[in-house]
Amino acid sequence: MFDNNYILFSCFLGIIFTKKNCFCAGPKNDNMYEWVSTILGPPGSVYEGGVFFLDIHFSTDYPFKPPKVTFRTRIYHCNINSNGVICLDILKDNWSPALTISKVLLSICSLLTDCNPSDPLVGSIATQYLQNRPEHDRVARQWTKRFATGL
Repeated sequence: MFDNNYILFSCFLGIIFTKKNCFCAGPKNDNMYEWVSTILGPPGSVYEGGVFFLDIHFSTDYPFKPPKVTFRTRIYHCNINSNGVICLDILKDNWSPALTISKVLLSICSLLTDCNPSDPLVGSIATQYLQNRPEHDRVARQWTKRFATGL
């Protein structure tokens, strides 16, 4: 049976060798249970040009329990609150030990392209997205420029 360090190291190697260019991730210092990640705002989205930093915490029960993933960079998104908590089904009830951290990060990238206003964490942003999309997109671009580009 493999121990958690081996499993986490395998996840790390899987990310290193993934050709996806929307994210990268790896251990923070020498602690295999604490990782950092960077996600690039997807092209064509309101987050394009942004660089978003995330923290990833693996419990000792990983891969049987999902990692805790939070945004460190502020983002205007109906599924991500002001504390960086992400509302994503695979990080809650739909978690499976077969999911890799690469798949989790790819799902977060997809969430930046297509939010889920029917399961919001921030109701006011979801309402704005549904009722006044141009204003939502303007504010999201403004936040991206302010908090995720260093400009």
